[in-house]
Amino acid sequence: MKRYKSSGEPTEATEQIELFRWAEMAKQKHPDLELMYHIPNGGSRNKKEAHNLSLQGVKSGVPDICLPAARGSFHGLYIEMKSDGGKVSDNQDKWLTALCENGYYTTVSYNCGQAIGVISNYLKLR
Repeated sequence: MKRYKSSGEPTEATEQIELFRWAEMAKQKHPDLELMYHIPNGGSRNKKEAHNLSLQGVKSGVPDICLPAARGSFHGLYIEMKSDGGKVSDNQDKWLTALCENGYYTTVSYNCGQAIGVISNYLKLR
């Protein structure tokens, strides 16, 4: 069952689910998609759980998706997913900038289709 915002638009979670469904089907053509994963930094947590996760290395602002496959001059790809109209926080922007400065391709995608386009183009780099 798809989840939607009150506006009737798909949620960020729904878009990511669709993205990983696509990746599962596309990995025959692009085996490196098997390496792609979601970084579960978001979501609501009680203070104790948030503190424990912080002690374990969870960091606010880390992008949602990582594809650790080198292409072109890049070490890998990071995608921050946002629902339509979503805004990148200052902390997320700092992470995207720092990762880019360290040789990673970084981007923000506002829906599954955009993310698929970015990943497809990234995987074509030599």
